[in-house]
Amino acid sequence: MKSKKLLAVISVLVLFLIVSFFTEKNEEKKEDVPTVGVLQFVSHPALDEIYRGIKDGLKESGYEDGKNLKIAFQNGQADQSKLATMSQQLIDKKSDVLIGIATPAAQALANSTSDIPIVLGAITDPVSAGLVETNEKPGRNITGVSDKSPVDAQFDLALELLPNARSVGILYSSAEENSKYQAAEAEKAAEALGLTAKSYVVPSSNEIAQTVQVMSGEVDFIYIPTDNTIANAMQTVVNEANKSKTPIIPSVDTMVEEGGLATVGINQYELGVQTGKMAADILAGKSDPATTPIYTFETGDVIINEAQAKKLGLTIPENVVEDAKLVGTE
Repeated sequence: MKSKKLLAVISVLVLFLIVSFFTEKNEEKKEDVPTVGVLQFVSHPALDEIYRGIKDGLKESGYEDGKNLKIAFQNGQADQSKLATMSQQLIDKKSDVLIGIATPAAQALANSTSDIPIVLGAITDPVSAGLVETNEKPGRNITGVSDKSPVDAQFDLALELLPNARSVGILYSSAEENSKYQAAEAEKAAEALGLTAKSYVVPSSNEIAQTVQVMSGEVDFIYIPTDNTIANAMQTVVNEANKSKTPIIPSVDTMVEEGGLATVGINQYELGVQTGKMAADILAGKSDPATTPIYTFETGDVIINEAQAKKLGLTIPENVVEDAKLVGTE
């Protein structure tokens, strides 16, 4: 009887040791899985599409979340005060690569580490944002993708659709460095085409509705650069502009879907895919951020909100429609 009890105890002990062995092995495997930390500035369709593209770009490169990769995600929801804390949390999770979606997020990551590689997602001008030395040779632990818009092409399109326009109001937030740069570029492009350009700057989303009301009485159309504060309040901009049938030419495709008239824009999802692929190359040791040039898209898609055009009483020229992606619903 004693021998049977002893055998049972030994069997239990052996089983315990076997389970412990495989548990430790599994834990070791989990620890071997690389981590990508993603910090997104705010939720809105454009940035959400970028994040979706990032995950697919990583997957296309052989890194799938939950299998051989862990993605740690944080969203600041436009609260600048949270970004530094969230950056540190991603570092504490031992992220092998960090990704910043939008300039404030990327700047917070850059201020938190000079060692962990950082990939920029949707940063219009990384140099003026203080993130890299030059776009060709970033020089630090940072590289990534620019979402710089083809401003000249956007204003050419605006005048094709609005041939009688003589003035444009440029709406942007004073809180975003990239927006100031883009507004200056937009003013040059507008004035080169003979338009009178005036900038309307808002310190926060609370002033957007009133500012658009003022703009609607002073300009023929509104231009919006890739500005996260304005994008997050796009519905407010559209609602106010529609009261006076003032057309909106935004810089981003998703903002056209939300009620802008048209743009020549970079596909935000594809921007995210490219960001994910760059992060994957760094994980695989194929590239060094310091010597990897900032990726800039050379072309954009013509996107037109056909339903919005009808609301504004506009007829889209056939030659423009032929090459355009039509969005919006009645």
